[in-house]
Amino acid sequence: MNVESPDIPPLLGSFETIADAFEAVAEQFGDRIAYVDGVSGGERITFGEWHRRSDALAGFLVEQGVRPGDVVAIMLRSSIEYAVALGATMLAGAVATGINERLGAREITSILDRAAARLTFHDREAFADVQPDGCVIVTPTDLAAAAHHPPLGARRPRAQRGDPVVIIWTSGTTGNPKGAWFDHGNLEAAVASAGVMSEPFDIKLISTPFPHAGYMSKMWDQLAWVTTSVISPSPWKASDMLRLMVDERITVVTGVPTQWSKLLDEPGIDSADLSSVRLGLTATAPASPELIERVASTIGCPLVVRYSMTECPSVTGTDVSDPPEVQFRTVGRVQAGMSIMIVDDDGREVAAGSVGRLRVQGRCVMQGYWGDPDLTASIRDDFGWLTTSDLVIVRDDGNLVLVGRTSDMYIRGGYNIYPLEVENVLAEHPSVERAAIVGVPADVIGEIGVAFVVAVDPAHPPSLDALRSFVRQRLADYKAPDRLEIIDALPLTSMMKIDRPALQQLAESADGLVAGS
Repeated sequence: MNVESPDIPPLLGSFETIADAFEAVAEQFGDRIAYVDGVSGGERITFGEWHRRSDALAGFLVEQGVRPGDVVAIMLRSSIEYAVALGATMLAGAVATGINERLGAREITSILDRAAARLTFHDREAFADVQPDGCVIVTPTDLAAAAHHPPLGARRPRAQRGDPVVIIWTSGTTGNPKGAWFDHGNLEAAVASAGVMSEPFDIKLISTPFPHAGYMSKMWDQLAWVTTSVISPSPWKASDMLRLMVDERITVVTGVPTQWSKLLDEPGIDSADLSSVRLGLTATAPASPELIERVASTIGCPLVVRYSMTECPSVTGTDVSDPPEVQFRTVGRVQAGMSIMIVDDDGREVAAGSVGRLRVQGRCVMQGYWGDPDLTASIRDDFGWLTTSDLVIVRDDGNLVLVGRTSDMYIRGGYNIYPLEVENVLAEHPSVERAAIVGVPADVIGEIGVAFVVAVDPAHPPSLDALRSFVRQRLADYKAPDRLEIIDALPLTSMMKIDRPALQQLAESADGLVAGS
């Protein structure tokens, strides 16, 4: 089955690159606020100042030897400084890649090796365990000093539309980082695919970490609609969310269902002035019809759902006019400029209403995996069709339903987790003989990881705290298992492989299922 969407033209006129759009918006709307640091009394920056500081930093980057096509790694917290570093990299004609501070040292090192960055913005406090080698290091202190550097200005390199501009990293089932890279045309395509998510002069509350696709792929969309981005404080708190919605007159709010639930229970929400909010977005887990109706009655805005992936940051979404049942049970219809195809294991289209593997085509699809043409060819064909691991159904009304995954991945609090990666780390623990992990539903953050462990010494098995600490030292903290079951042996299939369905059933039927945290 093949579904194609209508095309929607972007708001702004045609620009060759995002640097051109950045320059034009700074000139036309320089006095409008571009970013607000969401901490109490936090910094604000206009589009004009954002461009001025980025241009000065771009001049510094060129002086440091950064040339068009070079990779610049941004190892900074989500902040105005991060946005300035991103803007500078694009003005210099380089390729920006962000690195999440929650990743483990092993993952970050792998990314840096693959990216081969010419220069790295390095927050030594946030990334204390990683010291990049073989590139120029720019600290936050250096970044602040560079604000007074002569701007690049007319010396700015003139890139081409098909030149790479960002690399966004994910993890494969083996745990090796994969860098999805996008050109300027990819980023412009996000404007057309935004749909109801973007309107002129929106004020959006941003809780997505900046290295993620939800930010890295959306800069052109922010420029096109002249959107103010309000950066949510970390760690997230419902009180901060409510405060910012009121004080900053937020128009678009994003959050997982749990965050929306906590917001609705926050003291003072019934009397808060939330009349500015026109739209809420939920992702990573379905929002119940009851939650959708509570948001509408309490806040006065509809909730919509978006479905995407690192390799294609825009795929499908629901509409504000959709009933709660559609918002709860589906991820909506294909977005503007995108097409989807549902195929069987042999790549043949399946009949409408049948389960199949999702394929995606459109300008939002990545150009490939950075430095790995073979891996790219394994999932993206010559016609631009990206084959995903998601199993889906397209309903008669055109809405897409996620059925399952061909892999064993589970999603904890919005983060994709691949069990094999964590299992390989657990196997290194001196008290672990064998280990397997499955994801099970949790009532707070979607899914949690349950580790089944065969101990080296059954009389002295490892504790959950010990294993969580062990994993956190090597991988991102959210990949640590949430629950531990000590067993005598792992169940095996007839092919002597771990019987994951049996473990799944055991995990879901066992006592002690906990809510994620």
